[in-house]
Formats: sequence, C-alpha cells, structure tokens
Amino acid sequence: MNTQKFEASRREFLVKTAAVSGGLMIGVNLSGTVYAADAAGTPEVTHWIVIQPDDTVVIRIARSELGQGSFTGLAQLVAEELECDWSKVHPEYADVNDHIRRNRIFGSMSTGGSRGIRESQEYLRKAGASAREMLVSAAAQEWGVPAAECSAAKSVISHASGKSTTYGKMAASAAKLPVPKEPKLKDPKDWKLIGTSPARFDIADKTTGKQIYAADIRLPDMVHASIMQCPVFGGKLKSYDDSKAKAMRGVKTIIAGDDWVAVVANNWWRANQALKSVTVEWDTGESGAVTSESIMKFMRTGIDAKDVPVARKDGDAEAALASAAKVIEAEYHAPFLNHATMEPQTATAIVTDDKVEVWVGTQNGESSIASASEAAGIPLENVIVHKMHAGGGFGRRGVHQEYVKQAVWIAQKMPGTPVRLQWSREEDMKQGRYRPVAVVKLRAGLDKDGNWNAWHVRQADQSIFVTVRPADIKNGVDPVGVRCFQDNPYQVSNFIDEYAMRNPHVPPGFWRAVAHTHNPFFRECFIDELVQATGRDPVEFRRPLLKGKKDLGVLEAVVKAAAWDRPAPKGIHRGIAVVDSYGSFSAAVVEIAVTDGTVIEVKRVVVALDSGYVVHPNAVIAQMESGVIWGLGSSMHEEITIKDGRVEQSNFSDYRVLRMSETPKIVSILVPTGGFWGGVGEPPIGAVIPALGNAIFAATGKRVRSLPFKNHGFSYKV
Repeated sequence: MNTQKFEASRREFLVKTAAVSGGLMIGVNLSGTVYAADAAGTPEVTHWIVIQPDDTVVIRIARSELGQGSFTGLAQLVAEELECDWSKVHPEYADVNDHIRRNRIFGSMSTGGSRGIRESQEYLRKAGASAREMLVSAAAQEWGVPAAECSAAKSVISHASGKSTTYGKMAASAAKLPVPKEPKLKDPKDWKLIGTSPARFDIADKTTGKQIYAADIRLPDMVHASIMQCPVFGGKLKSYDDSKAKAMRGVKTIIAGDDWVAVVANNWWRANQALKSVTVEWDTGESGAVTSESIMKFMRTGIDAKDVPVARKDGDAEAALASAAKVIEAEYHAPFLNHATMEPQTATAIVTDDKVEVWVGTQNGESSIASASEAAGIPLENVIVHKMHAGGGFGRRGVHQEYVKQAVWIAQKMPGTPVRLQWSREEDMKQGRYRPVAVVKLRAGLDKDGNWNAWHVRQADQSIFVTVRPADIKNGVDPVGVRCFQDNPYQVSNFIDEYAMRNPHVPPGFWRAVAHTHNPFFRECFIDELVQATGRDPVEFRRPLLKGKKDLGVLEAVVKAAAWDRPAPKGIHRGIAVVDSYGSFSAAVVEIAVTDGTVIEVKRVVVALDSGYVVHPNAVIAQMESGVIWGLGSSMHEEITIKDGRVEQSNFSDYRVLRMSETPKIVSILVPTGGFWGGVGEPPIGAVIPALGNAIFAATGKRVRSLPFKNHGFSYKV
C-alpha cells in the first residue's frame, strides 16, 4: 500500500480529498460540515449535486467504493438524468456526520448484498432529473420564456431562439428554486450514459499507487497500535505481563480491555513486535475445548431433530417420497470461510473532550459512526467519520466494526493523539466474522418415468441474523440461511424446506454472497445426482423445471456460449449450474481437464448474467470475472478449522486463495432483459462452485459433497 505521509487538519482533509474547490452546490446548507464546494462559501440546494462556476459537477456518493465501481456507476445514474458534461464529473463521499444530523438524508450508506445500484437507482436518477429541471427553470426565468421551450445537454441549456447558457452560470439561480418532488425520468431507450463504460474514477489512482487507504493515513504526532484478542471467541482476559514490552524501543503504552491487549508505539512494526513479547493468560471457558469435529457433530443434531421450523412447503413431500419409484438421498456440508481482505482491519481515531474523529475504510458509514459513538459514549452528532476506499471488504467491513471501537477505546487513553490501529494479518485471520458453517440433508423422489416430483430439504445452519438483526428471524428461520432453497425456482410439486438453527461459538458474518455460495453447491450438485440417476442431460433435465423463469434464459445463454449441445473436446469435462440471487440470474459452465485423477486444470469458465439493466458493462464484466475467481478459490482451497476453540489458520500460507497461475479463461455473457434492477457483485459466484463440482464428477466419477475440494484429494494444476 501507499505509505506517503498524510498530514492535515479536518478541514484541510475534507477539502483536499474532495478533489474540487469553489462553486455552487445543489443542496441545503450543511451547518458546519465541510464539503469541497462548501469550503468556498457556496450555498446548497439539494444534497446530491454540486455545480461549480466552471461547470464542474460534484456528485455525492453515499455507498462505498470497494473496487466494484460504485463511485462511477452511481455517478452515472445521476449524470444520465442531469444531462451534464460527463468529462467534468467528480464523485465525493457523502459526509456521514451530516447524514446523521439531517435525518439520514442520503438514504442507505450500506454497501453489501449487491444493493448499491439496485436500491439507489431510482432516487439517484430523480436527483439528477430534479437538478436538471431546476437549472432549466432558472434559465427560462432569466430569459422570460416557458421552461418547456428549453432543453439541456452536456451542461448547456438552450432555447429555440438561439439563447444558451451553462450549468455553472445558472447554478446560483437554480439553488433558489424548490426541488421537484416527482421529476420525469427518461425512458431506458433514451439513455446515453447508462449502459456505457466510461473510465472508472477509482482505477487510475489505484494503478499508480496514489490511492490513500485507511492503512495509509498519517497524521501529525500519530502513534500506532497492534492488538491481541482472546483467541477463543467469547473468552476474557485473565492476566498479562507486559514488562518486556514496556522496555522495548518506541513503545508508548500498553492498554487492555475485557478480552484484548494492545501495544502502542511510534510505528506499527515496533508495536507488533512488542505485542509478541506480552505474556497473556486467557479465560476461555467451555469454548476452549471446541473443535471442528465437535462443531460438525453439533450441526448434525439439526439434521436429526424433530419438529423444526419450516421455511417453505408446497404440496406433501413426505407422502410423495413414500410413493416414489426411486428416492435419492445425500448429505452435504461446507466449512467456515474468512474474508481475507488484502488490507487487514484498520481504523485511526482521535478523541478530544466530547469529540471523536475516525478514518476508516468501511462498507457502512452508519455502522462506523455508531461504533465510534458507542465506544466513546458520546452522541452520534459528535463523531466525524472520514470514509476511505477500502482495501477489500466482501462483507467484513459492514455490520461488524469492532476494530473501530477498539481504535476509539485506545485513543480515549491518549486524548488528542491520533491512534492508528491495524490488526496483524494473523489477527485478521483468527478474529474474523466467518461465513457460517452449514450442513444439509436432501431427499428427492422420482416417479417411474424419472420425473422429479418430491423434494425434502433439511438444513442445519448457523444464523447471522441472530447476532445482528434478530427481529428479522421469523418463526425460527434466518432468511439469509435459507436462500437458494426457500426461493428455489425449480417447479417440483411436492417440496419442503426445513431449517434447524444451530449456532456454535465461532462468530458468523456476511461473506460475499454468503448462503449463495454453499447452498447453490448443495442444490445444484444434488440436482446433478438426479440427472445421473435418470440418465438425462443436465440441461434437458432442468429445462422443463425452469419453464417460464428468467433462470431458463441465462441457462440457454450459457449453453449457447459454451456450445454445450456439442460434444466437448477430447479430455475436457464439463459441469453446469444455474442460480438466481440478489435480484439477478446467473448460470455457469466450467470446463476442466484432469490428470492423475486428482490434478485439475480449469480450462474455461463461461458465465451468463441477467441483471435486468446494466449501468457500466465493463464494471459488470470485471465483477463477473472476480466472482469466478472467488468461487474457484474458495471451493478448492479455503477453509477455517477450529482446534481448542481457536482458529488454526494464520496467514495466506495456510489459508490459500486462488493464484494467478490457477486462473482460467473466463467468458462473461451479459444478457440483460430489462425491466428490473438486479445486483452484480455477488450473483456471478453462485453457479461457479456447483458447476465445478459437477465437472469433477463428469471427469472422475467421484461425487464430492463437501467443501473444499482439496479435502477430497483434488488440487489445481499450477
């Protein structure tokens, strides 16, 4: 990461990072919040759009940029309706403190669940349309003509008489007009910017190393902290000996909490080295005896339990199974997985009197400000959060922000001193909020003609919502855990999905696509078992069951792109799967070659995606490619195991991610059918994992029913 020195006051920081200065805002006065244009004393009319005298347009972004292209795609939505000159558009983060003081004026600040575009698109397009109408009305009033006779394009307002003016010249007048409540939006057929791929705003600085991440923050008189937390989740600090650490060079102080010890020094390396010399005794309680094996035994109690909650029921699955000509039965399971972000969890905090200031790469500015407020025991209004681009998120930097609290707690002990807390890679690996462990038992009934008419699903699943949103658990069912089963698109007349919640002590968290990574593996590989039992082609088996569903459209698209209907080249084996998730529909074909029965070379992955509308095609394709890599890496290599209540993995040496040499050719097929807005960041993953599992069976005849594949003797050719 870039380590250039970053020294600034709060006002200087906000002005510099906004990248623009001077001009007029379309918004309301900010009551003290410093935005780029606000620093020049300009007024505001609406909260989303800033227009400078030189026609520079600043668009505020409430969501977070995590590498998925939000800074560009969200700006495109506004600019499309605004009819501004795209070459003069600049995005800046919406101020979190301002958002809180003005009653959450920017809507959701959460970036996760592939919701950035799909949940923001309507009000952002209306923001652009409202501003355009205000600018046109201001010009019409100045000219004394009806607004209907004026038009706008590329930041220029024109009248049939030949008169014209620019947005920059009319912004001050437009600021005095009321904001239209229901501006007219364009018909999608008239879009000029949405659906194109302009250069992304985040790429250039990341490529040249200019991008400042939370780990790069350097403030005057800053100190650095490294932290050690109880290795057994739920355990407490019993005692510690820091005598050696205190004597080490650069060490400022040692601070402890209920379940952690931190060393503060004049640089992070010294802090981390000193931390290693601290002798700690932990009270681990009963969880200190837990292992992966005992967790799996506990999960299986859900498989055998009676009278568990029902997530969905169609017809009478038990009666249909009892009369079936053939019953297929299988058990699948998947392990905990870590996010393994390239930038470990990091936050910088300054505490002065009743004020707190935090710099953090976050997926949710509201979670960040709430965490800092809670840790300091002060009102939200007294907390300033500087949102930074995050060095990876995948769900880790959303709801769970204990590192923000820790940074504030440490900074409270050193009032007025900036404290940058950074977890070590080892701490980040051992203190994750992991993708939940899951076990599922599936039974299917086939009639005498091989038709699938009965399906029983029993899930034993760890709940995320029980820890963060318990009110969303209805009748004992976590809606995240049942995804892909409760909403399965296959038309099986007798179907039941039962959900047995089982929560071990290892903390769960939202992980890129969460249940739409392991549940599709369970579902689509089990369907492939039915395919084998009937002797049919996997596509032909699925087609009638998906009739009338958008899933069938992406299935047909990937079949065509992969030439599924033609024999595979000699030595190539294929698997296929289809999954809908986060409002979108995807299908994948994975082609592999296998040597020695275990060494897999993934030759090609073809993925089709229907997200309804596409804002930035190149960004979508990049997300599809990253989804393939995510799926291939997690299904082959990744696994978090528990011994003595502790996570065994500590770094990328024993928690492997996909290597460049293992990455296959990826073919991304966009098949947007319009009429809806689906997510993009997570949907491409779901079908890749089961398609690989089905390809492995096609190549080896071995049915793998648990992840990762390495545990069954398989590996990628390097």
